[in-house]
Amino acid sequence: MRLRFRVAACLVIAGALLAVAAGCGDGGGDSPTPRSRLTFIGRQNGDYDIRVPTSNFRLPVSLTHSLPWDSAPEWSPDGTQIAFYSDRLFNILDRDNNVEIYVMDADGDNLTNLTNDLSMDAFPIWSPDGTRIAFYSARDGDGEVFVMNSDGTGLRQLTDNDSIDIPYSWSPDGSRIAFVSGRDRDLEIYLMNPDGSDQVRFTKANGPDLNPAWSPDGEKIAFESNRDGNSDIYVANADGSDQVNVTVRALKDTNPSWSKDGVSLAFISGREGNDEVYVMDTSFSDLFKISDAPRADIDPSWSPDGFRVVFVSHRDFDREIYIGNGDGTAVTRLTRSAGPDMQPAWSPDGTKIAFTSFSDRRRDVFVMSSDGGQVVQLTTDVNPQSNVLQGDLYAALEQ
Repeated sequence: MRLRFRVAACLVIAGALLAVAAGCGDGGGDSPTPRSRLTFIGRQNGDYDIRVPTSNFRLPVSLTHSLPWDSAPEWSPDGTQIAFYSDRLFNILDRDNNVEIYVMDADGDNLTNLTNDLSMDAFPIWSPDGTRIAFYSARDGDGEVFVMNSDGTGLRQLTDNDSIDIPYSWSPDGSRIAFVSGRDRDLEIYLMNPDGSDQVRFTKANGPDLNPAWSPDGEKIAFESNRDGNSDIYVANADGSDQVNVTVRALKDTNPSWSKDGVSLAFISGREGNDEVYVMDTSFSDLFKISDAPRADIDPSWSPDGFRVVFVSHRDFDREIYIGNGDGTAVTRLTRSAGPDMQPAWSPDGTKIAFTSFSDRRRDVFVMSSDGGQVVQLTTDVNPQSNVLQGDLYAALEQ
């Protein structure tokens, strides 16, 4: 994903992958207009802040903290493959200097670059039947939604406008794709068919609407919205009607995630002054606090059987992966590596968890059993050949 500020100057390193704004935007305004591509801002700890720049450069919309190198593993629906994206900067021997989408077997074999394009391609999302992958690409100059077959053939551009379009999720039956677009001067949620037809605006509110998540039966969509000046979780019918704020708290509630049986909704909340994972019954009557720590707990993901939630915690002064029951009991730490472990993703059968781990200035994809055992490293990214270039990059980015 990529979107750039309109700025007086920008820092471009390694083929313009990273753009850091310096200078002035268009000025103020209550509703700054989103730009057409995403910006990745590198950090010393190995993260990227992914942001949607706006006409007011002081008010970007922060989408997420994502990761460089081998990132965001996504299991195929049948559990036989894992898709991810990788940037592999600084003249790594076996890759190019660009973010691409890769797929590999569940054991790490048969690694294949699916996109192989000079522009950034990221955030692969499998169709429910596993035959197609939707993704974000800046190959036409703007950030757009594309789709391809799971082997990289059959590439098709689904969106085409001067603003940014970001794919988020397929409907359970594969008939619709939810995406976020800035085409109407604000980040709103849209729906479309997998061939790009019938693009319909789903939300119509001031303030960003993000992270659309379909309920397992396809009848409802949960999402986060800042329409009232604070991030809350909303649930609506799949046709966009009856949009209801289900959290209604003064502090932020974000990142909704449905349980696989559609009974519960997990989300992150700062309602007690610190980000924690909560679970809410879909009738919105029962609320369980899954995590309770003095540091942030984020990135919840439901097990396929709907009984457990895996999440990332900073409670031990490092980002590690934990698991707990849906009622908040039996919280257990799964990873204990020296560097951050993030982005847990369940295998379809619930027996394994893919994740990314960062150590020695590199990040790779790993798989472990759901109890934290049998950890296997699937990808092996090597350190940059030019430590001087890497050091100069981080120094420049942090100024």
